[in-house]
Amino acid sequence: MPVVVPLEIASQARARTAISLVDRIQGGLGPLEALLRGESLHPVFQPIVALQGGSVYAHEALIRGPLGSQFEFPDALLAAAAEEALGFEFENACATAALQRWGGLRDPGRLFVNMSAEVLVRLMAKRGREALSELVQGFGVAPRMLVLEITEHERVIDMDHLALVADEVRLAGVSLALDDFGDGRSSLRLWSQIRPDVVKIDKYFTLNLSQHADKLKTIQALQQIASIFNTALVAEGIETAEDLRVLRDMGIPYGQGYFLGRPEPTPREEPLAQALEVMRDRRVAVLPQSGRALQAGFLRGVSVIVAPTLTPRSSNDDVADLFHAKPELHSVAVLEGQRPVALISRGNFLNEYTKPFYRELWGRKSCMKNANPKPRLIERDHNVDELVGILTSEDQRYLTEGFIVVDNGRYVGLGTGDQLVRSVTETRIEAARHANPLTFLPGNIPISQHIERLLDSGTEFVACYADLNNFKPFNDQYGYWRGDEMIRLLAKLAMTHCDPLCDFVGHVGGDDFILLYQSANWKTQCESLVKTFGVRALSLFDEKAVADGGITAEDRHGVVRFFPCTTLSIGAVVIRAEDYASAEEVASAAALAKHDAKRMGAGLHLRYAGDAAPAN
Repeated sequence: MPVVVPLEIASQARARTAISLVDRIQGGLGPLEALLRGESLHPVFQPIVALQGGSVYAHEALIRGPLGSQFEFPDALLAAAAEEALGFEFENACATAALQRWGGLRDPGRLFVNMSAEVLVRLMAKRGREALSELVQGFGVAPRMLVLEITEHERVIDMDHLALVADEVRLAGVSLALDDFGDGRSSLRLWSQIRPDVVKIDKYFTLNLSQHADKLKTIQALQQIASIFNTALVAEGIETAEDLRVLRDMGIPYGQGYFLGRPEPTPREEPLAQALEVMRDRRVAVLPQSGRALQAGFLRGVSVIVAPTLTPRSSNDDVADLFHAKPELHSVAVLEGQRPVALISRGNFLNEYTKPFYRELWGRKSCMKNANPKPRLIERDHNVDELVGILTSEDQRYLTEGFIVVDNGRYVGLGTGDQLVRSVTETRIEAARHANPLTFLPGNIPISQHIERLLDSGTEFVACYADLNNFKPFNDQYGYWRGDEMIRLLAKLAMTHCDPLCDFVGHVGGDDFILLYQSANWKTQCESLVKTFGVRALSLFDEKAVADGGITAEDRHGVVRFFPCTTLSIGAVVIRAEDYASAEEVASAAALAKHDAKRMGAGLHLRYAGDAAPAN
């Protein structure tokens, strides 16, 4: 059994080793080999924390060299191991040092120990399942409390064999983890084959997670995979309160990073106070939204008219016969094999074909004379923005003669201008439900999802419905461009009057906005928003309107009358989870509060649960 050395004596021994290291190197040993012979490697321990409760779930052992030397940190040690071809010996020494120290501390928690796939295979071939269990117990560590964390410095060549080795490790009572998943070396196949108990998400995906919707979506996808394989996830690299809050609310079970606790000589009993404060805070994180990226989505599928085709060798008489037999066809495609090369419009063709002597002169000649050799080809999953470009381009013949639908360049059928307009409109409407195209703020679907998360958490929050007074006459007077400017102004001010970490701003549509506050100063923020908007909005009126205090315009009934300058009304409702069963009920309550506020004019109006609906 290895000898357990007390920490104080071990520190003194390391100091002596550092002094004598130069002598060993001068004696012909490589720097790392000298370290290994001097037993001068030592572990430090970083906590892995349960994000839902804040308890320490485990510690990862991280190896260090002599303090103050060039080999103090692992990057230099790994480089030296590669240079001196001592990878197996180095990793074996690291694991031994970690287990020896952990056994001496007699900490009740789990220990994660790093080991490359190659070394794990060699270790099991050399010692076997029973020897591994005996070795671990010999250090005073229960096998069930040890997690071997597989690190991939190189690609795994024989995954099938590694999967067999993984089974042997589990039979020895030791758990397995996959390190740095997503860094380019850890693969989904490896996850599937070795079925690790734990997968650690690479820090790239957690760094600034609270600001990147794409990273959020990636981690959500990993959660689905983890559910399939019954794997626990650990988010590495947590360095900020914002990222920790998002990961906690996503339901990631465990986390690791400097914000939770740094590597230290002895294990921590609990995370750092700053992390505990976040994990025990009941306020719900505002998840990052895709915003602008949602506008460039893809069509689910363009409607297709299945239609017969022609070839360049088909005659004009063939075209005429086809249009006569198929009166519903607006166009016909000309193909070379499966590849479209031209499109013949019914209207254009018949205008030529019915001219005197055309059939006699051109009837038996190639149909390409009246074909458009540059037809518009649209893939089934075409980018929406490119399709909008078709609708707004100067060449509008595609709206009359239609277009050819292809699948990976192969002919599928025909489409019409009407179908194109309809498909683009439907896709835009769907995208707007996720992110408003004018302000890029979350739309109806993310608003409802966030309300549901707030209700599920049981935390109290305030739902505010903001709406502009006298916006329509302003928009009619100055045009849609300046109307859009006013809506964007409100969006910008709403964001600046919310805490982005815990308050949510959504754009329902038009001049209607939803603000979901968890901040205690919500009332002050709303009152300031109303006041600031009232001042800033005046810059969008002309001087005369500002001097008069408003504009003269037609109302909804066509009656000309005076309208004061545009102001902001906010209706607010304090939401307690026990009073509301769904996001729809919360939205309805906020809408009623808005109606109350609109009747009272500019300002903030607080409505209470159970208040009667306003009279029409």
